[in-house]
Amino acid sequence: MDNRPIGVFDSGLGGLTVVRQRIKELPKERIVYFGDTGRVPYGTRGCDVISRYTAEDCAFLRRFDVKMIIAACGTASSVAPHVLKALPLPALGVVDATGAAAAAATKSGKIGVIGTAATVSTDAFGKAIRARAPQAQVFSQACPLFVPLVENGWIDPQDEVAIAIAKRYLQPLKDQQVDTLIMGCTHFPLLSPIFAEILGDGVTLIDAGRETAIAAHKMLEAGDALTADGDGECRFFVSDRPQGFADIAEMFLGRPIRANVETVDIARLSDTEA
Repeated sequence: MDNRPIGVFDSGLGGLTVVRQRIKELPKERIVYFGDTGRVPYGTRGCDVISRYTAEDCAFLRRFDVKMIIAACGTASSVAPHVLKALPLPALGVVDATGAAAAAATKSGKIGVIGTAATVSTDAFGKAIRARAPQAQVFSQACPLFVPLVENGWIDPQDEVAIAIAKRYLQPLKDQQVDTLIMGCTHFPLLSPIFAEILGDGVTLIDAGRETAIAAHKMLEAGDALTADGDGECRFFVSDRPQGFADIAEMFLGRPIRANVETVDIARLSDTEA
């Protein structure tokens, strides 16, 4: 058994989908979460910048002697898997488990992928799907406006702006008659009620955060590294706007977290370590 915490990072709020699943499945596990709200979104950045941010986020989490790092960020997982593989501790991103879940779920072989521009450009999810289902047809759609919607709390299923944007992004995938949709950015499940209404009951939504949390559970179990007697404490760190983060996080997680949100100057820390 290993009672050390799990480290989770994301460009902002999206990684809370992993935290929510962890609370549900592994209530004893402690988590240190870093949301890089000061530099969100990652999906519009260049590959070198995304790789640097990923390395800095991992370095910050390692300060807490974490036993595993989860990149709960579709962009970091797609663009910078080499950074995760180079870490001297177990680490995983959202791509492999999510691609496997989509390949298993589809009946028609037509799978849609929505993500940031950087994620879509790598075709990482497409490669993960085709590795398991070579005949699958993968249709990808960059959706750069979804992350700002979530970060600003525009996630109500009745929000007219969110609905209009989602309809515009999802129509090409509807036209292709996909029966499975990967929400390839962990921000996106916060908008899943809108997606479900637009796409209809015949389309299975694959939550990258949920699938990654399940994969992490299996990895810890296989390595006999589950917590024996943890208290399930969650510590949250952000690089900007702690109040806004806490407001949406409390609504999403259904529990108070305000006292556990701290602000860290990630860029300054990285300069100091360099």
